[in-house]
Amino acid sequence: MNMPFYVSPEQLMKDRADFARKGIARGRSVVVLAYEGGIAFATENPSRALHKISEIYDRIAFAAVGKYNEFENLRVAGVRYADMRGYSYDRSDVTARGLANAYAQTLGTVFITESKPLEVEIVVAEVGAQAADDQIYRLTYDGTVADEHGFVVMGGQAEQLGRRVKEGWRADLSLGEALRLAVAALGSGDGSASRTIEAAQLEVAVLERDRPRRAFRRLNRQVLADLLAEDTGTASGETPADDLPPAGDVAVGAATPGLGTPDTVPPEVPADTGTESPADEAKAGEAKADEAPAGDSTEESPTEDKPDEGPDAPGTTPGADH
Repeated sequence: MNMPFYVSPEQLMKDRADFARKGIARGRSVVVLAYEGGIAFATENPSRALHKISEIYDRIAFAAVGKYNEFENLRVAGVRYADMRGYSYDRSDVTARGLANAYAQTLGTVFITESKPLEVEIVVAEVGAQAADDQIYRLTYDGTVADEHGFVVMGGQAEQLGRRVKEGWRADLSLGEALRLAVAALGSGDGSASRTIEAAQLEVAVLERDRPRRAFRRLNRQVLADLLAEDTGTASGETPADDLPPAGDVAVGAATPGLGTPDTVPPEVPADTGTESPADEAKAGEAKADEAPAGDSTEESPTEDKPDEGPDAPGTTPGADH
């Protein structure tokens, strides 16, 4: 008689957790951080159709890392939950905390009962009327919920990237500063070599506090490139126009490029240089014409060759009617 293979519950849970963590670590990291005007989401994702950051409800957003088909099912389930609750009660009753609790129950049930856990890690964030009202919840593969403050990093190398974000994060960051910090963290990797991530390789969205109803906004590549670009007005080596001296206000004795100093007088050009200006040549030609004797012509025009004058008076044409 064959004995059934026995695995202790502790070993079974450990194996499932290791399996889920390895799958999540293979995904690209996602950085979520609060800034002065709301909450920003950034991740490296060259695809323009398969999103890792999405809108759930009016002021709630969703970000995930791991297997796309699994966290996409969770996103759709969250949208249905929010729509049903908002329709049944009121739109203000849809909160990130309620959505996070629903996700935690689903993830925990699958982790315990199913043979394979979900290889996902998600963030549910809600922007409030004030910075103190912002909510960021991080949910892991086993249904654990963590209430994060300020920022959160998930995915592969989350610990190294989290330390990089922690060094530069502060509550009064502008949107451009927050995005530059997030992109720098994503490009730092394991810390051995930093790389520059272009705007076309990024997926970025924000929850803006000042928007009246739907706070979610996805940033296109042109807007993202402008926000990531630093001020290079004076870094290019050009002198600002306001710093240039006004025309004519040149100090005496100051050197002028290409002209030497004002005290330097160019040497005089000798009179007999063998060359004349066009004006001098014209005057010389007129003088020679005045000196020539009147009527002294070397050749005549062919039109002036006429036969000997006949009986007709000069200046008349034979046969002409007068």
